Amino acid sequence: MKNTNKLITLAVFVLTLVSWTAFAQKYDNGLIDKTVAVVGNEMIMISQLEEEVQMMKAYGMISDKTGRCEILENMMVSKLFLMQARLDSLAVNQDMVDGELRNRVDMLRSNLGGDEAVEKEFGKPLYRLRQEWRKTIEDQSLTQQMQSQIASKIPELTPYDVQEYVDRTDPEDLPMVPIKYQLSQICVYPDREAANLAVKERLLSIRERIINGEKFSTLARLYSQDPGSARKGGELGMASKSIFWPAFSDAAMSLKPGVVSQIVETPDGFHLIEVLEKKGDMFNARHILLKPEYTSEDREKGFHMLDSLRTELQNDAVTFELAARFYSEDPATRTNGGQMADPNTGSSYFEIDQLKPQDYAAIKDLKEGEISEPFESLDNEGRNGNTVYKIIKVDKVLPAHTATFSKDYSLLLEQAKLEKSQKAIDDFVASKIKSTYIIIDPIFKDCVFERDGWSEKIRK
Repeated sequence: MKNTNKLITLAVFVLTLVSWTAFAQKYDNGLIDKTVAVVGNEMIMISQLEEEVQMMKAYGMISDKTGRCEILENMMVSKLFLMQARLDSLAVNQDMVDGELRNRVDMLRSNLGGDEAVEKEFGKPLYRLRQEWRKTIEDQSLTQQMQSQIASKIPELTPYDVQEYVDRTDPEDLPMVPIKYQLSQICVYPDREAANLAVKERLLSIRERIINGEKFSTLARLYSQDPGSARKGGELGMASKSIFWPAFSDAAMSLKPGVVSQIVETPDGFHLIEVLEKKGDMFNARHILLKPEYTSEDREKGFHMLDSLRTELQNDAVTFELAARFYSEDPATRTNGGQMADPNTGSSYFEIDQLKPQDYAAIKDLKEGEISEPFESLDNEGRNGNTVYKIIKVDKVLPAHTATFSKDYSLLLEQAKLEKSQKAIDDFVASKIKSTYIIIDPIFKDCVFERDGWSEKIRK
Protein backbone atom coordinates (compact mmCIF):
# COMPACT_ATOMS: atom_id res chain seq x y z
CA MET A 1 0.00 0.00 0.00
CA LYS A 2 2.83 2.37 0.87
CA ASN A 3 4.51 1.73 -2.48
CA THR A 4 1.21 2.39 -4.31
CA ASN A 5 0.87 5.72 -2.50
CA LYS A 6 4.41 6.61 -3.48
CA LEU A 7 3.66 5.83 -7.14
CA ILE A 8 0.50 7.95 -7.07
CA THR A 9 2.39 10.82 -5.44
CA LEU A 10 5.16 10.53 -8.02
CA ALA A 11 2.64 10.54 -10.89
CA VAL A 12 0.92 13.64 -9.54
CA PHE A 13 4.29 15.34 -9.09
CA VAL A 14 5.34 14.51 -12.68
CA LEU A 15 2.03 15.80 -14.12
CA THR A 16 2.30 18.96 -12.05
CA LEU A 17 5.89 19.49 -13.11
CA VAL A 18 4.97 19.00 -16.79
CA SER A 19 2.09 21.48 -16.58
CA TRP A 20 4.28 23.99 -14.75
CA THR A 21 7.09 23.56 -17.30
CA ALA A 22 4.63 24.11 -20.14
CA PHE A 23 3.35 27.26 -18.45
CA ALA A 24 6.90 28.50 -17.84
CA GLN A 25 7.75 27.84 -21.49
CA LYS A 26 4.76 29.94 -22.58
CA TYR A 27 5.98 32.76 -20.39
CA ASP A 28 9.59 32.35 -21.52
CA ASN A 29 8.46 32.58 -25.15
CA GLY A 30 6.88 35.93 -24.39
CA LEU A 31 3.34 34.78 -25.16
CA ILE A 32 1.78 35.77 -21.86
CA ASP A 33 2.26 37.80 -18.75
CA LYS A 34 -0.52 37.73 -16.24
CA THR A 35 -1.47 38.57 -12.69
CA VAL A 36 -0.93 35.53 -10.48
CA ALA A 37 -2.00 37.11 -7.19
CA VAL A 38 -3.89 40.15 -5.94
CA VAL A 39 -3.29 41.22 -2.34
CA GLY A 40 -5.52 44.17 -1.47
CA ASN A 41 -4.66 46.79 -4.04
CA GLU A 42 -1.29 45.19 -4.84
CA MET A 43 -0.75 42.86 -7.81
CA ILE A 44 1.93 40.23 -8.40
CA MET A 45 2.68 39.45 -12.03
CA ILE A 46 4.15 36.21 -13.32
CA SER A 47 7.00 38.31 -14.75
CA GLN A 48 7.78 39.62 -11.24
CA LEU A 49 7.75 36.09 -9.87
CA GLU A 50 10.04 34.84 -12.64
CA GLU A 51 12.40 37.76 -12.06
CA GLU A 52 12.76 36.65 -8.44
CA VAL A 53 13.46 33.12 -9.72
CA GLN A 54 16.15 34.53 -12.05
CA MET A 55 17.64 36.44 -9.14
CA MET A 56 17.92 33.21 -7.15
CA LYS A 57 19.60 31.51 -10.10
CA ALA A 58 22.02 34.41 -10.52
CA TYR A 59 23.03 34.00 -6.88
CA GLY A 60 23.54 30.26 -7.42
CA MET A 61 20.30 29.12 -5.76
CA ILE A 62 18.25 26.35 -7.40
CA SER A 63 14.57 27.03 -8.03
CA ASP A 64 11.83 24.59 -9.03
CA LYS A 65 8.06 24.64 -8.65
CA THR A 66 8.35 24.24 -4.90
CA GLY A 67 10.70 27.20 -4.94
CA ARG A 68 8.17 29.26 -6.90
CA CYS A 69 5.48 28.45 -4.35
CA GLU A 70 7.74 29.62 -1.56
CA ILE A 71 8.74 32.76 -3.45
CA LEU A 72 5.11 33.62 -4.19
CA GLU A 73 4.15 33.19 -0.54
CA ASN A 74 7.00 35.44 0.56
CA MET A 75 5.96 38.04 -2.00
CA MET A 76 2.34 37.95 -0.77
CA VAL A 77 3.42 38.28 2.87
CA SER A 78 5.57 41.26 1.90
CA LYS A 79 2.56 42.88 0.22
CA LEU A 80 0.60 42.64 3.49
CA PHE A 81 3.35 44.47 5.36
CA LEU A 82 3.77 46.95 2.51
CA MET A 83 0.08 47.89 2.52
CA GLN A 84 0.18 48.55 6.26
CA ALA A 85 3.43 50.53 5.96
CA ARG A 86 1.78 52.84 3.43
CA LEU A 87 -1.28 53.23 5.64
CA ASP A 88 1.04 54.20 8.51
CA SER A 89 2.93 56.64 6.21
CA LEU A 90 6.35 55.08 6.84
CA ALA A 91 9.20 56.71 4.90
CA VAL A 92 11.75 54.90 2.73
CA ASN A 93 15.38 55.02 3.88
CA GLN A 94 16.94 56.19 0.61
CA ASP A 95 20.54 55.83 1.84
CA MET A 96 19.87 52.15 2.56
CA VAL A 97 18.18 51.73 -0.82
CA ASP A 98 21.10 53.36 -2.69
CA GLY A 99 23.63 51.14 -0.92
CA GLU A 100 21.64 47.94 -1.42
CA LEU A 101 21.01 48.72 -5.11
CA ARG A 102 24.70 49.41 -5.67
CA ASN A 103 25.67 46.15 -3.95
CA ARG A 104 23.11 44.14 -5.93
CA VAL A 105 24.22 45.53 -9.28
CA ASP A 106 27.93 45.10 -8.49
CA MET A 107 27.41 41.53 -7.30
CA LEU A 108 25.42 40.52 -10.37
CA ARG A 109 27.82 42.22 -12.76
CA SER A 110 30.72 40.39 -11.14
CA ASN A 111 28.91 37.01 -10.94
CA LEU A 112 27.58 37.11 -14.50
CA GLY A 113 30.50 38.87 -16.20
CA GLY A 114 29.50 42.48 -16.91
CA ASP A 115 26.61 44.72 -17.92
CA GLU A 116 25.81 42.88 -21.15
CA ALA A 117 25.66 39.53 -19.36
CA VAL A 118 23.26 40.96 -16.75
CA GLU A 119 21.04 42.41 -19.49
CA LYS A 120 21.06 39.09 -21.33
CA GLU A 121 20.23 37.14 -18.17
CA PHE A 122 17.25 39.33 -17.28
CA GLY A 123 16.22 40.30 -20.82
CA LYS A 124 16.16 44.04 -20.08
CA PRO A 125 18.53 47.00 -20.36
CA LEU A 126 20.42 47.76 -17.15
CA TYR A 127 18.80 51.18 -16.67
CA ARG A 128 15.37 49.52 -16.56
CA LEU A 129 16.62 46.83 -14.20
CA ARG A 130 17.99 49.54 -11.90
CA GLN A 131 14.59 51.26 -11.88
CA GLU A 132 12.73 48.03 -11.12
CA TRP A 133 15.21 46.91 -8.49
CA ARG A 134 15.10 50.32 -6.81
CA LYS A 135 11.32 50.00 -6.53
CA THR A 136 11.69 46.45 -5.15
CA ILE A 137 14.30 47.51 -2.58
CA GLU A 138 12.18 50.51 -1.54
CA ASP A 139 9.29 48.12 -0.92
CA GLN A 140 11.62 45.84 1.05
CA SER A 141 12.71 48.82 3.16
CA LEU A 142 9.10 49.63 4.04
CA THR A 143 8.35 45.96 4.72
CA GLN A 144 11.30 45.64 7.11
CA GLN A 145 10.34 48.86 8.89
CA MET A 146 6.79 47.59 9.32
CA GLN A 147 8.02 44.30 10.77
CA SER A 148 10.32 46.19 13.16
CA GLN A 149 7.44 48.44 14.19
CA ILE A 150 5.23 45.43 14.98
CA ALA A 151 8.04 43.80 16.98
CA SER A 152 8.78 47.05 18.85
CA LYS A 153 5.25 47.14 20.27
CA ILE A 154 5.97 44.08 22.39
CA PRO A 155 6.00 45.10 26.07
CA GLU A 156 9.40 45.11 27.78
CA LEU A 157 10.06 41.63 29.11
CA THR A 158 10.67 41.12 32.83
CA PRO A 159 12.71 38.42 34.57
CA TYR A 160 9.37 36.74 35.30
CA ASP A 161 8.67 36.56 31.54
CA VAL A 162 12.09 35.04 30.90
CA GLN A 163 11.62 32.47 33.65
CA GLU A 164 8.20 31.63 32.18
CA TYR A 165 9.84 31.12 28.77
CA VAL A 166 12.38 28.74 30.35
CA ASP A 167 9.68 26.81 32.27
CA ARG A 168 7.44 26.18 29.25
CA THR A 169 10.27 25.37 26.81
CA ASP A 170 11.45 21.79 26.49
CA PRO A 171 15.05 21.66 27.80
CA GLU A 172 16.13 20.16 24.47
CA ASP A 173 14.81 23.30 22.73
CA LEU A 174 16.59 25.76 24.99
CA PRO A 175 19.68 27.33 23.41
CA MET A 176 22.94 25.49 23.88
CA VAL A 177 25.82 27.67 25.06
CA PRO A 178 29.04 26.33 23.48
CA ILE A 179 32.37 26.22 25.28
CA LYS A 180 33.94 29.67 25.42
CA TYR A 181 37.48 30.84 26.05
CA GLN A 182 38.89 34.09 27.40
CA LEU A 183 42.45 34.44 26.11
CA SER A 184 45.52 36.69 26.17
CA GLN A 185 48.38 36.63 23.70
CA ILE A 186 51.90 37.88 23.10
CA CYS A 187 52.81 38.21 19.41
CA VAL A 188 56.03 38.82 17.53
CA TYR A 189 56.41 39.20 13.80
CA PRO A 190 59.17 37.89 11.57
CA ASP A 191 61.37 40.39 9.75
CA ARG A 192 58.70 41.69 7.39
CA GLU A 193 60.90 44.37 5.85
CA ALA A 194 63.42 41.84 4.56
CA ALA A 195 60.65 39.49 3.36
CA ASN A 196 58.84 42.33 1.57
CA LEU A 197 62.06 43.36 -0.14
CA ALA A 198 62.64 39.78 -1.33
CA VAL A 199 59.09 39.59 -2.77
CA LYS A 200 59.52 42.87 -4.62
CA GLU A 201 62.79 41.68 -6.13
CA ARG A 202 61.08 38.49 -7.39
CA LEU A 203 58.20 40.48 -8.89
CA LEU A 204 60.57 42.92 -10.59
CA SER A 205 62.33 39.93 -12.16
CA ILE A 206 58.98 38.48 -13.34
CA ARG A 207 57.90 41.89 -14.70
CA GLU A 208 61.12 42.16 -16.70
CA ARG A 209 60.52 38.70 -18.21
CA ILE A 210 57.00 39.80 -19.29
CA ILE A 211 58.32 43.00 -20.87
CA ASN A 212 60.94 40.92 -22.68
CA GLY A 213 58.23 38.83 -24.31
CA GLU A 214 57.15 36.04 -21.97
CA LYS A 215 53.41 35.60 -21.51
CA PHE A 216 51.84 37.10 -18.42
CA SER A 217 49.37 34.20 -18.23
CA THR A 218 52.13 31.57 -18.31
CA LEU A 219 54.07 33.24 -15.50
CA ALA A 220 50.87 33.69 -13.49
CA ARG A 221 50.24 29.93 -13.67
CA LEU A 222 53.82 29.26 -12.56
CA TYR A 223 54.25 31.79 -9.79
CA SER A 224 51.02 33.46 -8.62
CA GLN A 225 49.96 32.58 -5.06
CA ASP A 226 46.30 33.35 -5.73
CA PRO A 227 44.98 29.80 -6.27
CA GLY A 228 41.62 30.99 -7.63
CA SER A 229 43.08 32.90 -10.57
CA ALA A 230 46.50 31.26 -11.08
CA ARG A 231 45.06 28.24 -12.89
CA LYS A 232 43.31 30.67 -15.27
CA GLY A 233 46.51 32.48 -16.11
CA GLY A 234 45.86 35.08 -13.42
CA GLU A 235 42.58 36.23 -15.01
CA LEU A 236 40.01 37.59 -12.55
CA GLY A 237 37.04 38.04 -14.89
CA MET A 238 34.97 41.15 -15.53
CA ALA A 239 34.04 42.63 -12.15
CA SER A 240 33.19 45.91 -10.46
CA LYS A 241 36.15 47.84 -9.08
CA SER A 242 34.32 48.08 -5.75
CA ILE A 243 35.00 44.42 -4.87
CA PHE A 244 38.80 44.85 -4.90
CA TRP A 245 41.15 46.57 -2.47
CA PRO A 246 41.25 50.31 -3.35
CA ALA A 247 44.98 50.21 -4.20
CA PHE A 248 44.37 47.32 -6.61
CA SER A 249 41.31 48.81 -8.34
CA ASP A 250 42.93 52.28 -8.57
CA ALA A 251 46.00 50.81 -10.24
CA ALA A 252 43.93 48.68 -12.62
CA MET A 253 41.63 51.54 -13.64
CA SER A 254 44.65 53.73 -14.40
CA LEU A 255 46.25 51.17 -16.74
CA LYS A 256 45.76 50.90 -20.49
CA PRO A 257 44.92 47.38 -21.73
CA GLY A 258 48.07 45.32 -22.26
CA VAL A 259 50.27 47.47 -20.01
CA VAL A 260 51.87 45.78 -17.00
CA SER A 261 51.67 47.71 -13.73
CA GLN A 262 54.43 48.53 -11.33
CA ILE A 263 54.30 46.54 -8.06
CA VAL A 264 51.04 47.17 -6.20
CA GLU A 265 50.80 46.44 -2.48
CA THR A 266 47.51 45.43 -0.81
CA PRO A 267 46.75 43.64 2.47
CA ASP A 268 46.80 40.40 0.45
CA GLY A 269 50.41 40.86 -0.67
CA PHE A 270 52.17 42.29 -3.73
CA HIS A 271 50.77 42.24 -7.26
CA LEU A 272 51.62 42.75 -10.90
CA ILE A 273 48.49 43.69 -12.88
CA GLU A 274 47.65 43.58 -16.58
CA VAL A 275 44.25 44.98 -17.60
CA LEU A 276 42.52 43.10 -20.43
CA GLU A 277 39.34 45.17 -20.74
CA LYS A 278 37.61 48.15 -19.11
CA LYS A 279 33.94 49.12 -19.22
CA GLY A 280 32.82 52.03 -17.08
CA ASP A 281 33.72 51.14 -13.49
CA MET A 282 34.32 47.48 -14.33
CA PHE A 283 37.43 45.76 -15.54
CA ASN A 284 38.88 42.36 -16.36
CA ALA A 285 42.52 41.93 -15.39
CA ARG A 286 45.21 39.38 -14.87
CA HIS A 287 47.41 39.52 -11.81
CA ILE A 288 50.33 37.75 -10.24
CA LEU A 289 50.21 37.71 -6.45
CA LEU A 290 53.24 37.00 -4.28
CA LYS A 291 53.20 37.04 -0.49
CA PRO A 292 56.11 37.59 1.88
CA GLU A 293 57.76 34.30 2.82
CA TYR A 294 59.78 33.74 5.94
CA THR A 295 62.77 31.54 6.61
CA SER A 296 63.33 28.88 9.24
CA GLU A 297 65.71 31.37 10.86
CA ASP A 298 62.84 33.85 11.28
CA ARG A 299 60.78 31.13 12.92
CA GLU A 300 63.59 29.99 15.22
CA LYS A 301 64.31 33.55 16.31
CA GLY A 302 60.65 34.25 17.11
CA PHE A 303 60.13 30.91 18.86
CA HIS A 304 63.32 31.30 20.93
CA MET A 305 62.27 34.72 22.19
CA LEU A 306 58.73 33.52 23.06
CA ASP A 307 59.97 30.32 24.69
CA SER A 308 62.31 32.28 26.95
CA LEU A 309 59.50 34.65 27.83
CA ARG A 310 57.18 31.71 28.57
CA THR A 311 59.73 30.31 31.02
CA GLU A 312 59.89 33.68 32.80
CA LEU A 313 56.08 33.79 32.98
CA GLN A 314 55.84 30.26 34.38
CA ASN A 315 58.42 31.17 37.04
CA ASP A 316 56.32 34.22 37.98
CA ALA A 317 59.22 36.53 37.18
CA VAL A 318 56.78 38.83 35.37
CA THR A 319 53.03 38.95 34.84
CA PHE A 320 51.56 38.08 31.46
CA GLU A 321 49.86 41.49 31.29
CA LEU A 322 53.11 43.38 31.84
CA ALA A 323 55.05 41.15 29.43
CA ALA A 324 52.40 41.71 26.73
CA ARG A 325 52.58 45.47 27.16
CA PHE A 326 56.36 45.40 26.88
CA TYR A 327 57.10 42.64 24.33
CA SER A 328 54.01 42.04 22.16
CA GLU A 329 54.06 43.52 18.66
CA ASP A 330 50.29 43.28 18.13
CA PRO A 331 48.90 46.82 18.55
CA ALA A 332 45.30 45.61 19.00
CA THR A 333 46.04 43.58 22.16
CA ARG A 334 49.31 44.99 23.52
CA THR A 335 47.66 47.99 25.23
CA ASN A 336 45.13 45.65 26.90
CA GLY A 337 47.81 43.51 28.48
CA GLY A 338 47.44 40.98 25.67
CA GLN A 339 43.72 40.30 26.18
CA MET A 340 42.15 39.18 22.90
CA ALA A 341 38.74 40.34 21.65
CA ASP A 342 36.59 39.14 18.76
CA PRO A 343 37.08 41.78 16.02
CA ASN A 344 33.48 41.26 14.86
CA THR A 345 31.64 41.49 18.19
CA GLY A 346 34.15 43.06 20.58
CA SER A 347 33.50 40.23 23.05
CA SER A 348 36.41 38.95 25.13
CA TYR A 349 34.98 35.40 24.93
CA PHE A 350 35.58 33.18 21.92
CA GLU A 351 33.65 30.18 20.71
CA ILE A 352 35.65 27.51 18.92
CA ASP A 353 34.57 28.57 15.42
CA GLN A 354 35.60 32.17 16.18
CA LEU A 355 39.20 31.14 16.79
CA LYS A 356 41.78 30.63 14.08
CA PRO A 357 42.48 26.90 13.62
CA GLN A 358 46.13 27.40 14.65
CA ASP A 359 45.10 29.22 17.83
CA TYR A 360 42.56 26.60 18.83
CA ALA A 361 45.00 23.75 18.18
CA ALA A 362 47.47 25.44 20.53
CA ILE A 363 45.06 25.94 23.47
CA LYS A 364 42.44 23.17 23.20
CA ASP A 365 44.12 20.93 25.80
CA LEU A 366 45.13 23.72 28.20
CA LYS A 367 43.56 24.48 31.56
CA GLU A 368 42.85 27.91 32.98
CA GLY A 369 46.05 29.80 33.71
CA GLU A 370 48.23 27.66 31.41
CA ILE A 371 50.31 29.12 28.58
CA SER A 372 50.76 27.52 25.17
CA GLU A 373 54.03 26.57 23.55
CA PRO A 374 55.17 29.09 20.87
CA PHE A 375 53.39 28.49 17.58
CA GLU A 376 52.88 30.06 14.17
CA SER A 377 49.54 31.68 13.36
CA LEU A 378 47.98 34.49 11.34
CA ASP A 379 46.88 37.98 12.27
CA ASN A 380 43.64 39.68 11.14
CA GLU A 381 45.13 41.76 8.32
CA GLY A 382 44.00 41.27 4.72
CA ARG A 383 41.82 38.43 3.53
CA ASN A 384 44.12 35.68 4.73
CA GLY A 385 46.22 37.32 7.44
CA ASN A 386 49.98 37.76 7.90
CA THR A 387 52.36 35.31 9.55
CA VAL A 388 52.84 35.91 13.26
CA TYR A 389 54.44 33.91 16.11
CA LYS A 390 52.68 33.85 19.45
CA ILE A 391 52.00 32.33 22.82
CA ILE A 392 48.51 32.32 24.32
CA LYS A 393 47.41 32.19 27.94
CA VAL A 394 44.03 30.66 28.77
CA ASP A 395 42.50 33.16 31.19
CA LYS A 396 39.12 31.48 31.58
CA VAL A 397 37.10 28.55 30.22
CA LEU A 398 33.31 28.51 30.24
CA PRO A 399 32.16 24.88 29.70
CA ALA A 400 29.42 24.09 27.17
CA HIS A 401 25.98 23.87 28.77
CA THR A 402 22.27 24.35 28.23
CA ALA A 403 21.38 28.00 28.87
CA THR A 404 20.19 28.65 32.43
CA PHE A 405 18.36 31.58 33.98
CA SER A 406 21.16 32.31 36.45
CA LYS A 407 24.15 32.09 34.05
CA ASP A 408 22.74 33.08 30.68
CA TYR A 409 19.95 35.55 31.40
CA SER A 410 20.85 37.90 28.50
CA LEU A 411 20.80 35.05 25.95
CA LEU A 412 17.46 33.74 27.25
CA LEU A 413 16.03 37.27 27.26
CA GLU A 414 16.94 37.64 23.57
CA GLN A 415 15.40 34.25 22.77
CA ALA A 416 12.20 35.15 24.62
CA LYS A 417 12.06 38.50 22.78
CA LEU A 418 12.60 36.73 19.47
CA GLU A 419 9.78 34.29 20.20
CA LYS A 420 7.41 37.13 21.17
CA SER A 421 8.39 39.15 18.10
CA GLN A 422 7.84 36.23 15.76
CA LYS A 423 4.44 35.52 17.32
CA ALA A 424 3.41 39.17 16.90
CA ILE A 425 4.45 39.08 13.25
CA ASP A 426 2.73 35.72 12.66
CA ASP A 427 -0.46 37.03 14.31
CA PHE A 428 -0.36 40.14 12.12
CA VAL A 429 0.00 38.06 8.93
CA ALA A 430 -2.73 35.60 9.96
CA SER A 431 -5.11 38.47 10.71
CA LYS A 432 -4.36 40.23 7.42
CA ILE A 433 -4.78 37.04 5.38
CA LYS A 434 -8.28 36.71 6.81
CA SER A 435 -9.32 40.35 6.41
CA THR A 436 -7.61 41.32 3.13
CA TYR A 437 -9.03 40.83 -0.35
CA ILE A 438 -6.73 38.18 -1.83
CA ILE A 439 -6.98 36.13 -5.03
CA ILE A 440 -4.39 33.55 -6.12
CA ASP A 441 -4.24 32.07 -9.62
CA PRO A 442 -5.27 28.37 -9.76
CA ILE A 443 -1.91 27.46 -11.31
CA PHE A 444 -0.73 27.45 -7.68
CA LYS A 445 -3.48 25.12 -6.43
CA ASP A 446 -0.97 22.33 -5.72
CA CYS A 447 1.31 24.55 -3.62
CA VAL A 448 1.77 23.62 0.01
CA PHE A 449 2.00 27.03 1.67
CA GLU A 450 3.66 27.45 5.06
CA ARG A 451 0.88 29.65 6.47
CA ASP A 452 -2.77 28.75 6.80
CA GLY A 453 -5.38 30.68 4.84
CA TRP A 454 -3.68 31.09 1.47
CA SER A 455 -5.26 27.96 -0.05
CA GLU A 456 -8.73 29.37 0.60
CA LYS A 457 -7.83 32.38 -1.54
CA ILE A 458 -7.09 30.35 -4.69
CA ARG A 459 -9.56 31.17 -7.45
CA LYS A 460 -11.82 28.22 -8.24
